[in-house]
Amino acid sequence: MAGVGVIEINDANFDQEVLGSDVPVLVDFWAMWCGPCKAIGPTVESIASSFAGKLKVAKINVDENTAAASRYRIQAIPALMFFKNGKPVDQLIGFHPQAEIEEIVKRVLAPSGVAA
Repeated sequence: MAGVGVIEINDANFDQEVLGSDVPVLVDFWAMWCGPCKAIGPTVESIASSFAGKLKVAKINVDENTAAASRYRIQAIPALMFFKNGKPVDQLIGFHPQAEIEEIVKRVLAPSGVAA
């Protein structure tokens, strides 16, 4: 479930919300049964709050939305994928500390725009 500043997306609105976004997007690919997904949830919500207005943060349930997960070859969750200008620019698989995720967010938001 999405928290403050986090939107729930699905296969039907993925292209509009993510690829068509005028700001970079962090997409959290998750599932209800996934313990690490639940553990990273508060971190994702905190990042959404910290970067409000600069970064869109979205969650997509891979069990209910298989097309997006398949398109981006999500084979393990949680998977955090970072999009800029409609293209994936970075990805993290599994649980990661907030500071590590924020470093990628800062690189994605940087004017050069592509995470190293």
